[in-house]
Amino acid sequence: KWAMERIASIAVAAALVLAACSGDDSTNTAPDPTVAPTHVAVATTAGAATDTTDATSPPSVAEPPAATDADAGTLADLTAALDGAAEGCDPLDTRQCLLPFPSNAMRADGRVSFPADGMPVNSSGVSIDPTEWNRNDGFSPNTPILTYVAGLDPEASGLPTWTDLEGSLAEDSPVVLVNTATGERVPLWAELDAKAADAADRLLEIHPAVALDEGATYAVGLRGLVDGDGGAIEPSTAFRVYRDNLRTELTTIEDRRPAMEITFASLAGAGLARTELQLAWDFTVASTENIAGRLLHIRDDALAALGDAAPAFTITSALPGDDGSGIAIQVTGTFTVPNYLTADGAPGNRFFYGDNVEPTADAMPMQNGALEAPFTCNISDATAEGSEPAHLVQYGHGLLGEDTEVSAGNVRDFANEHNVVLCATKWAGMSDVDIGNAAATLAEFSNFPTMADRMQQGVLNQIFLGRVMTHADGLVSDPAFQRPDGTPLIDTAHLDFDGNSQGGIMGLMLTAVSPDIERAVLGVVGMNYSLLLSRSVDFETYESVMVPAYPNDLDRVLILALTQMLWDRGEGAGYVQHITSDPYPGTPAKDVLLHVAFGDWQVSELTAMIAAREVGATIHRPVTAAGRSREVEPGWGLETTTYPSSGSALVIWDSGSDPIPLANVPPSTSRDPHSDPRSDADVRAQKAAFLFDDTLVDVCSGKPCTADVRA
Repeated sequence: KWAMERIASIAVAAALVLAACSGDDSTNTAPDPTVAPTHVAVATTAGAATDTTDATSPPSVAEPPAATDADAGTLADLTAALDGAAEGCDPLDTRQCLLPFPSNAMRADGRVSFPADGMPVNSSGVSIDPTEWNRNDGFSPNTPILTYVAGLDPEASGLPTWTDLEGSLAEDSPVVLVNTATGERVPLWAELDAKAADAADRLLEIHPAVALDEGATYAVGLRGLVDGDGGAIEPSTAFRVYRDNLRTELTTIEDRRPAMEITFASLAGAGLARTELQLAWDFTVASTENIAGRLLHIRDDALAALGDAAPAFTITSALPGDDGSGIAIQVTGTFTVPNYLTADGAPGNRFFYGDNVEPTADAMPMQNGALEAPFTCNISDATAEGSEPAHLVQYGHGLLGEDTEVSAGNVRDFANEHNVVLCATKWAGMSDVDIGNAAATLAEFSNFPTMADRMQQGVLNQIFLGRVMTHADGLVSDPAFQRPDGTPLIDTAHLDFDGNSQGGIMGLMLTAVSPDIERAVLGVVGMNYSLLLSRSVDFETYESVMVPAYPNDLDRVLILALTQMLWDRGEGAGYVQHITSDPYPGTPAKDVLLHVAFGDWQVSELTAMIAAREVGATIHRPVTAAGRSREVEPGWGLETTTYPSSGSALVIWDSGSDPIPLANVPPSTSRDPHSDPRSDADVRAQKAAFLFDDTLVDVCSGKPCTADVRA
């Protein structure tokens, strides 16, 4: 999934205390983390993983330390920790009930099991309701990994940074993440939350540099962590009981011991000696079905009911554009989409599972009437005055915006330069009409499922717009999309996608599930809101609502990590693994072009790089001019684009802004280059060649790509 081969474990010996079971390799089912893996991988001289074990037999076993009884003092400390926490809390990290996060300590009977008393509480005393979270069979493939380490000195501890991801795979890395089934290590970076004002609320955040495999279980290991005086960080009492094999008579401790032994075994296979560990735990990633199943269900259900017909639509206006606008005719209207939300599908509504029905874990949404979605299409001067039918492109608008963004200057320029008709609808769930519900959610996150559900309905709306755009009985059948002689203004044989900012983030999702879109350009793109928000200047506005509601810095970081578990259902991060390979059933694979603004203030380029690794994109090199990138190896993990290319690629466009900060804070110096790439004619020319000629061309003449500063 990413160009450099994943580095496998360093050592072979692994302590496995449970009998190995054969299992299904499908990503559709999250495995039981208490079942031992059946093989261990080792590093070859080329860095590739080699299976050294018969798949039907367990690997050689390294015995854990001899069991001894915990002394009275240890038992007293452990009992006090358990007694002082709400039922179901994890004793490995007593700073907050759900820490370390994510953890299979919060998973039972194949489902997440967050305790209601352990969820964050807002300033009104309302605890987040875990019901929807507990329908998940695992955690986000894009999750931040969180724990509290008192007194941690990140520099003295040598935490791996995003500037040197290769360093996170070194034999002596203090932070290790390993797939327990394959032994493969995951590139990552680790940082202390720079936004926390109080050290007592400053979490250690570990960020995988790739999306984690759906349905897989991972072991986390920390070692070599020191405080400001150079002293080793002491492990928690509970962890020491497991690591040193100290026996207790506490059922909650002993029931978890077999799973902890598998964690120790997996980390030993990756070269981490048990005795050097300061903390370790495991977690299981949600399955493909758990993440995408609801959206795929409503898509397939709605399209099956539609059959070969075009969705019903109404043209409400077809008016000339303003003089000098480049728009010959602006067409607006509505189209009909099956509604899978409660009531009328407006902001604040949830998926509909039947009247007065509390959905089971595997329940799927049901159709609940229909809704009318708006659309706006612009017919450019070039199209109206020319003789060839225009290319047809579906456009995705930006953060909490609306379909009229299709009239932005750069979009009009693109349409006129390359004979394109672009149409857009609102991203339901993340459009201008959703702002009120978003604000309500920031004050009480039990409301977040309403956003996640409506975002999925919003993508269904987009799919139906695509069908209206391309069907012979769709838009092209209306005189507004015909010349006076009745010939079509648009070529309905092909549909492509172009989106910017949120349009790129959500565009990843739409591209993954659309049966009609062929190729996509995703401008100033990223994914994974739990990583993106703290690094975005846009979030500062919304923090003015969230901070008074959740004044504790630690709680806010944890809440964003929690929301990613549901956000995956409604943003690109949950679908990116299925765009260019392993496509969903009934969905063609697509190639995508990712455009990134160097130093972007709104969508961090770090999040775009993760997306690029997942879609197998190449990268334009030189990535930047010498000295501009903070990466040891700019574009790490991505092969170099060879032009002309027909595959997926990422291009970084530099318009002179300062590099992004090292810490998890927004940029604040120089200027925001977020809108520069789309405003540059060379960028638009590359976009057009990729979409309409199926070819990626080098418009930078072999040099670093630079974009003009937007006027």
